[in-house]
Amino acid sequence: MTSPVSLSPAQAAARLTEFTVIDVRAPGEYASGHVPGALNIPLDRLSEAVPALKSVSARGALLVVCASGVRSTRACDILSAADIDAATLTGGTSAWEGEGRGLDRPAGARATWPLERQVRLATGSLMVAGLLAGIRYPAARWLSAGVASGLVFSAVTNTCGMAAVLSRLPCNRAPRSAANLDATLDALQG
Repeated sequence: MTSPVSLSPAQAAARLTEFTVIDVRAPGEYASGHVPGALNIPLDRLSEAVPALKSVSARGALLVVCASGVRSTRACDILSAADIDAATLTGGTSAWEGEGRGLDRPAGARATWPLERQVRLATGSLMVAGLLAGIRYPAARWLSAGVASGLVFSAVTNTCGMAAVLSRLPCNRAPRSAANLDATLDALQG
């Protein structure tokens, strides 16, 4: 499996009209701001979209986007395994916006922290809670050990169970007015 082509925000912006842009973040993250024209297909549902993406890639290039570039690289690997070529946006929407490029924000959408930031907050909070509770109840230190073990597993497997859990929280869901995956797949076919 080859590594995906990575485009800087400037390179992607210059060719944006050539791409079908797929944002693989959680629906809440997507709703808080995305690359103009991007369609939302969360990474955990990407396998459902492979047939539609295969036909779209036959018509033109795909650009996969996330918050920082980690999930989009993983998505490109999944697509590559299905014989679908796709490029990834280096640095994700954070780099895109950091270079002064605008993001589309649906009316009424609320700002949501990127999932990686939510994971860092939850992980740090659980570890500190385990250590502090361990002062009075030594067995509580196992909470910190369990979270640390989860971090090691996450790094080795390049997956994140905590992100999967956090992505299901109400704050990470798309607003009711947002298109669901079926509507997105229909738009790709049309």
